[in-house]
Amino acid sequence: MRNGSVESGVMTDDLEKKKIGRWAIPVSALRAYTMVFALIVIWIFFQVKTVSEIYPYGLFLHPLNFANLLKQMAVTGVLAVGMLMVIVARQIDLSVGSIVGLAGGVAAMTQGYGLVPSLASAIVIGVLVGALQGSLVAWANIPAFIVTLGGLLAWRGAILYLSKGETIPVRLPVFRSLGVSLVHPTVGLILAAVAIAAVVWTVLRRNAMRRRHGLPAPSVGATAARIVVPAALIVGFVLHMNRQGGVPVPVLALLIVALLGAFVMNSTTFGRYLYAIGSNPEAARLSGISIGRHILGAFAFLGALVGVAAILHTGRVGSASPDAGTLMELDAIAACVIGGTSLMGGRGTVAGAMLGALVMASLDNGMSLLSVENATQYIIKGAVLVAAVGFDMAGRRKG
Repeated sequence: MRNGSVESGVMTDDLEKKKIGRWAIPVSALRAYTMVFALIVIWIFFQVKTVSEIYPYGLFLHPLNFANLLKQMAVTGVLAVGMLMVIVARQIDLSVGSIVGLAGGVAAMTQGYGLVPSLASAIVIGVLVGALQGSLVAWANIPAFIVTLGGLLAWRGAILYLSKGETIPVRLPVFRSLGVSLVHPTVGLILAAVAIAAVVWTVLRRNAMRRRHGLPAPSVGATAARIVVPAALIVGFVLHMNRQGGVPVPVLALLIVALLGAFVMNSTTFGRYLYAIGSNPEAARLSGISIGRHILGAFAFLGALVGVAAILHTGRVGSASPDAGTLMELDAIAACVIGGTSLMGGRGTVAGAMLGALVMASLDNGMSLLSVENATQYIIKGAVLVAAVGFDMAGRRKG
């Protein structure tokens, strides 16, 4: 295949290594390390620039602001997980922002029927729209760019028509709380313990599987590092959030979506087939993979996550407006690309998309704290996106 074959859900592209001094580092790991380093630099810069008399150590990483940053990231992150699946299959969806506006608007308009019907309507709208557009791409052979570009206009028009151009307030307290409320600190610590237990189980299970298949298992020190480092990050994050009242509910929703997306892409036949389709559609077809069915599934899955994102966004804002979700599709695509997803298909990870979403949210939040004018913000974000793609292409030529 063009970018490498799929073997147990892992791209051979991720097994390629680049020689740096005496060490051979996997290309995927090098990309991840680079993005983590860039994120740390961004955080340090904004933390230093936001030092003041009120916040002598800086405002950017203060628990209150960091919680706001993560709430902003949650919507983009949820969209990026679904967008990843579509891009990996060598497709694109430009209508995501308009569907967020439509699904959020319908959810707000159906509040009179109760909380569950209201929330369900957003997800159902997302799935139906995603399935419709996926069907046109998969079975009518209309390019995804054209189908979703038309959807960008059509679904925005639909919510304008349904809402008559008016903003609809969120009246249900639970609906509102989904976008802004915090988990009790004790519950956060319990969830942290569960997450650490999951990390331990995952690492030990992976080592056992490698031994079972005759592959070399990591040393005791490497195994301990793979457990201790994530555990320390989990505990540190929860304690930091507990300083301002607890972990935001939208962040928990994002973590659940990210874990689900990672499972689908790495541990299911559906996910592995998406990688195969994106790497080489002709080879996938000759292998007996139903390309149309899997593309339809990817768009429908994205639609469901768009519904979730619409709920989080509408709850956080407290109302549904006809222009909600504008340009969100570009943020989701940018998060995927910055995180290492190839627009040519066949390569990308959920973890990378999350990292890209965090980079985008950090830039937005930091520049807002510094009162950077909107024009400059757009220029900087565009330059970061182009630089990320340029770095990726340079790495491919030298790799």
